[in-house]
Amino acid sequence: IKGYTALSKTGPSHLRAKLYMATVSAKQHNPDIRRQYERLLAAGKAKMSALGAAMRKLVQICFGVVKNQSEFQVQTA
Repeated sequence: IKGYTALSKTGPSHLRAKLYMATVSAKQHNPDIRRQYERLLAAGKAKMSALGAAMRKLVQICFGVVKNQSEFQVQTA
């Protein structure tokens, strides 16, 4: 049985909303995010749960790009 899945309401809501919309776009255009999202859905995760994991991955990608001052490079599987 799949139940109701929601994102945590902790943290600034305006940042969470921006990150949510960025991730919705990234799952269509970013191969790394898309691959992870589809893998989690295939494993039986709820869509919102998979999107939450994709949001975290997007934050990690952004942090790595800023920290290393380098361009984003798609991971090859």
